Amino acid sequence: YNASKFAVRGFTEALRQELEIEGSKISCSCVHPGGIKTNIARNARMSAKGALGKDKQTSADQFDKIARTTADEAARVILEGVKANKRRILIGADAYAIDRVQRSFPTLYQKALAIATKFGASA
Repeated sequence: YNASKFAVRGFTEALRQELEIEGSKISCSCVHPGGIKTNIARNARMSAKGALGKDKQTSADQFDKIARTTADEAARVILEGVKANKRRILIGADAYAIDRVQRSFPTLYQKALAIATKFGASA
């Protein structure tokens, strides 16, 4: 997921830049979702050990606890962002928090996120 999301982000940013250079009336936005209340964790395929050493049920339960944004709210934010021609559409407080950390600590955020994720998984 992370690798494909990074590829989509890079493609979208490059495409938008090229469209702007050409003076196109077409644009694009990149959606940066936080935890959205869907069945993605419950329907995900996992190894026998699961995410971070947890079984699938425990991983899904933990995701449910942190996913605060409903799918309807996410859709509303996306539509508003597209109408406002935003480059980046962040969904949920967690998406904003991650964005702030990435911008503030561009070379350290991955290590910090890995530590926080492992700490949260052991709690």
